[in-house]
Amino acid sequence: MPRSDTTLPEYDRAAVPEGLLTRRQLRDQGLSPGGQEPVAVLRCKYCAYRPNQSCNHPTRAWLWRRDLAKPKRVPTLAQEWALDRAMAARQTCPLCRRRYFVCLQAAVLH
Repeated sequence: MPRSDTTLPEYDRAAVPEGLLTRRQLRDQGLSPGGQEPVAVLRCKYCAYRPNQSCNHPTRAWLWRRDLAKPKRVPTLAQEWALDRAMAARQTCPLCRRRYFVCLQAAVLH
């Protein structure tokens, strides 16, 4: 599929401009996209040899601007307690009431 002017700009992995980051890179820096739309596409390594074609592989990534990113939200204590109770329900055996470090399947019980 040829690249058109209406699509987002695409960059190869070695040619990404300064200030554009993937979601994982934002997360590593303690940031989130904060509601902004992606501004570019990071092409997959297989499309590096096809500069005139648009990358539509599932391994491509979206790029966001770092200056518009917001700090990640910190969960409240009540939210952390609720998550712990939900995980406890998934990790506790209903027969022996022992809590494991993995989530138990409903069919796999003693």
